[in-house]
Amino acid sequence: MSSYMMNVDEGLKLNFTGDIRPTLNGLLQNELVWDDEVDSWMFMSSSIPVFSIIIIYLLFVLKVGPEIMKNRNPINLKYPMLLYNIIQVAFNAYMVSLLFTTPGAITQVFNNVCHPIPRNLNNFLLLELNKGSWYFFISKLMDLTDTVFFVLRKKQSQVSFLHIYHHCNMVITCWAYLKFIKGEQLLLCGVLNATVHVIMYSYYFLSALGPQIQTFLWWKKYLTRIQITQFLLLIAYQTCLYVFDCNFHKLFVMYIIADIAIFLYLFVMFYRKTYNENKRKERID
Repeated sequence: MSSYMMNVDEGLKLNFTGDIRPTLNGLLQNELVWDDEVDSWMFMSSSIPVFSIIIIYLLFVLKVGPEIMKNRNPINLKYPMLLYNIIQVAFNAYMVSLLFTTPGAITQVFNNVCHPIPRNLNNFLLLELNKGSWYFFISKLMDLTDTVFFVLRKKQSQVSFLHIYHHCNMVITCWAYLKFIKGEQLLLCGVLNATVHVIMYSYYFLSALGPQIQTFLWWKKYLTRIQITQFLLLIAYQTCLYVFDCNFHKLFVMYIIADIAIFLYLFVMFYRKTYNENKRKERID
């Protein structure tokens, strides 16, 4: 009896591995996209540089940076921050403009977003759109500087789980999307996010000018509302891609929906904690 059961188990294992391997191979062949030119761009040939940057970033903002600043006064970074914020505004605005200045991009996005033209029949335009995706990925690497400024200014309380998770996750997700997917269905998501960042870094630029300007920045709390609205729109868009059976990578779209849902939850919790506490303080005062 025991030998029979062992044979059955072995048979099940062989059937399972025999079935799963073709499935995985088919998934890799059908879902993943390779392009020699895109894969030759900076950071795209290997995952080592990207994950090395993430590791160095985490070590600095969580351990090394706070230790260095422990017995030092906060560093005055007004002018570096002004320069950084205006560069972010210009760079994100440039990425938004690519949708309108790249010939055929708007038509491609709005007419073929659900069922894109095969890559081999539309290689030039997709390559141009992939350049936009690469710029977007680079912008996420640039965003890591936000946390470095917090540490050097001894604003460690702002180095929250939400902040760290958001920045690290965006770098890895954007890299993986361009490395393995290379589609155009997330182009609208990138344009929406870049638009939000134009508004956000404009606020940061004005805020860095000093107290005389900060008193007029009454719209700070609306930044978080804009981000929350952005996440709701992105979830709705990704859900449509899945529900209407669009020609898109199903596993990746499910990952994106789950990922944005986590962002949405964390940002809502941050908003409630921050502004509900402010209202309580106002009542007490």
